Amino acid sequence: MIVELPDTSTGKVAKKIIEVRAAGGALSLGRVLTLVVCVELGEPMEGAIEAAVGASREHPSRVIVVYRGVREGDSRLDAQIRVGGDAGASEVVVLSLQGELADHPDSVVTPFLLPDTPVVTWWPGKGPERPADDPLGKLGHRRIVDAGKADDSLAVLAQRLATYSPGDTDLAWTHVTHWRAILASAFDRPPHTPVTEVQVTGAQNSPSVDLLAGWLRSTLRVPTRRRRGSFEIRLLRDDGPTILAVDEENNAVLSMPGKPDGRVAMGRRELPACIAEELRRLDTDEVYVEALKGVPEVEFADDAEGVAAR
Repeated sequence: MIVELPDTSTGKVAKKIIEVRAAGGALSLGRVLTLVVCVELGEPMEGAIEAAVGASREHPSRVIVVYRGVREGDSRLDAQIRVGGDAGASEVVVLSLQGELADHPDSVVTPFLLPDTPVVTWWPGKGPERPADDPLGKLGHRRIVDAGKADDSLAVLAQRLATYSPGDTDLAWTHVTHWRAILASAFDRPPHTPVTEVQVTGAQNSPSVDLLAGWLRSTLRVPTRRRRGSFEIRLLRDDGPTILAVDEENNAVLSMPGKPDGRVAMGRRELPACIAEELRRLDTDEVYVEALKGVPEVEFADDAEGVAAR
């Protein structure tokens, strides 16, 4: 069910939510959090709503989508309420703001926050430079951005580190959760000889690969080099390298000296799965912070052969 409320007020929207819930039997008692999705002018909104609805099947929530439209003209609030099949396991409230109201989204969102539940703020676009200082970011116990939307991965990761506040996280980091798990498992298998150097290869403008390199650098404290090319992570040891790569069938292949290759079926993680993962934990992601700190210490190659520090 979708209910349109053009040129309305927060009071009318709140009243309508109660009416729709009573008529359709939708209950908010099982909602475990409020997910605030901030969409800026010109950014696609429906894809973000679909991802939030998909994540809500694991984490029933109230989803508040804030579309910050044009700043010129009179203030105006247009709202839409989605429940039932159009909202998955959530209630979706879409708030389109125009005029001066678009610069004060927190005042519009606050009346719709579920009481006594955590708030997560997600920017599906480029996001603000300082998420914790953003009006909607201040409402969130956890703030989700996506460095993959930026044009320069190293610049945006440097910005993330400079403005980091506990509760910040990044979908570029979430995308490599499974790769990190495979690498961690490699250290549980013999040989247990020390790693002397790390080489990380991947797409040139990939914050996910950059964060992987930063994580390995901060964790192992050995020289770490980042090259561009087909995805591969090479852990150099005196008795031979441990290599994590991808084969033609999109399997993750882990190769170690004297052992048969291990293969794991892999694929790009879809957005709803990444959002659902971030909603599972609302505490500080200390490993993400260490990965951010490690990125500036990585040596970045200018080409496939030469390596230049950046």
